[in-house]
Amino acid sequence: MVATSTEALIARATSGRRSQRLAQLLDLIGERGTVSLTELSETLGISAATVRRDLTTLADQKLILRTHGGASALERGREIPVALRDTRFQEAKRAIAKAMVRRLPPERHVVALSGGTTTASVARALADHEDIAVVTNSLTIANLLSEYAGVRVVMTGGFLRRQSLELVGALAEGTFNAVNVGTAILGADGITAASGVSTHDETEARTNRAMVAKAQRTVVVADGSKVGRVALAQMASIDQVAMLITDSSADPDELAAIAAAGVEIVIADQE
Repeated sequence: MVATSTEALIARATSGRRSQRLAQLLDLIGERGTVSLTELSETLGISAATVRRDLTTLADQKLILRTHGGASALERGREIPVALRDTRFQEAKRAIAKAMVRRLPPERHVVALSGGTTTASVARALADHEDIAVVTNSLTIANLLSEYAGVRVVMTGGFLRRQSLELVGALAEGTFNAVNVGTAILGADGITAASGVSTHDETEARTNRAMVAKAQRTVVVADGSKVGRVALAQMASIDQVAMLITDSSADPDELAAIAAAGVEIVIADQE
């Protein structure tokens, strides 16, 4: 029997509409803690049989706990695999990516891109840039950028983190320490004025801290669901962030606090 990673199993079992449904299920279970089969079926407008199959898929990947008549969250803030995260908030992420690229110089420039679905949207938006170098530790982003003639890609070394498809650890940090970066573009699992920019994995956070340390400026790209959230490990303190690009769903009180800390706020879908 061939061993298969969580990402490969999910990618094989899901596509398109079902991926979006699984992400919705994870959101509902994460928000409510414990949810009944009937509640999930009525909320999403799908049959009980479909919910059962989807819950089995999520439970097999140890993303939820099946209960009698429903499901429970394993832990608050558990990281959603990249194969499912890519289906969420797509319109907001495209708007954020376009706003980010408009704020890059048209001439030769070096950008560092962390992993994540919003930064992957930024990578797609670089298709027409004529002279830019991108340093990244994300396999997903490097693959996207390989198709664009005007983009030179520098890939870090490191250990592969399968949940996010990023290279992390000392080799990745060494690459970031060895280059000069104009703009670091950082995705996030959470950003607040008090706790800065955070992610679920400490090793990933340490690698991204090396990226931020070598950048002339750091821009955080995050949809509104991430604003006001705090994840396990800090990637950057709020005073290291020059700009936050988000969408109009973000908590206005938290945005005001972040702005008061000296961060420029851009609401992408209002431009």
